[in-house]
Parts: sequence; C-alpha cells; structure tokens
Amino acid sequence: MEPVEPFTIATVPLASGGRIGISRIPGRSGAYDADLRTIRDWGADVVVSMTDTFEMEARGCSDLGLRLASMGIGWFHLPVRDLGGPSGSNASSWPTISDSLHALLDRGGAVLVHCHGGHGRSGMVALRLLVERGEEPQAALRRIRLVRPGAVQSEAQFLWAASATG
Repeated sequence: MEPVEPFTIATVPLASGGRIGISRIPGRSGAYDADLRTIRDWGADVVVSMTDTFEMEARGCSDLGLRLASMGIGWFHLPVRDLGGPSGSNASSWPTISDSLHALLDRGGAVLVHCHGGHGRSGMVALRLLVERGEEPQAALRRIRLVRPGAVQSEAQFLWAASATG
C-alpha cells in the first residue's frame, strides 16, 4: 500500500497576481472530500485534470467535474498518458484551453493542474503556461521545481512544454 501523504498544492506565483498550482489526483490517499476542500480553500478558479478516465475511476473521483462545479470551480479534462505529452485531439484542444487559462491568470485567478502523482503531466502543463507567458523554458522549469521537486518527468513532456511561444 502507498504511504498516505497529505494532499498539498505546490504554488507558482505570477506577476499578474495569478497562481498556478500543481497537485496529485484528489482522492489518492482515500480522503477525496478533504482534498476537494483543500482545492476550494486554496482558491482554485479552475482545475485541469491530466489523468485518464481509468485513473479517475480507480481513485474514486470520476465525478470530479460535477463536484467542482457544485463549488463554483471550472474544470477542463485533458487526459494524457503517463510520461507523455498531449497528442491528437488533446493537442488540438490545448490552444482553446490555454487561452481560457491565461485570461483567468491575467485577472489574478488561480489554476490548479493535477495528474496522478502531481509531478509529470501537471508539471508539464505548468511549464507550458509559463513558457507561453514568455518565460525561458529551463528557467521556468527551475522555478517550478523549487516548489514541486521532480516536476516534468520525461523528455517528451519537456519538449511539448518548451515548444510553446510566448
């Protein structure tokens, strides 16, 4: 059995006053309701789920979008395989999702990105957002890893995130 660690959100502050949060999947430790309260109390305006349907069902959070909506929190589902980057329809939907996230961040909003463990896929999206906002990829990755060590776990993830233009 996995050791139970508290659900935490690593926060990357932005000059706009916005925040990008990185976390593992809510419910991973068996405390789904408590994890949702943590997300609400952190002030998330929107959550981006990078996990696939199977991962969400396995952790008992297949209703995440509905639960977030009941708290007034938006939700995007962009499932990506572990250690990979977006491809196909997920890659083509990114520009629309990205535009929405940047508009929110520009207004000082809070975007939480989660994957299963809270490192690879979620770190990749946080990095992509920073690069799209004009940060140099290696510097942005160092900044993310200060708050979330181990973020961005594969070359494919880094390359997708770094390929953005600001």
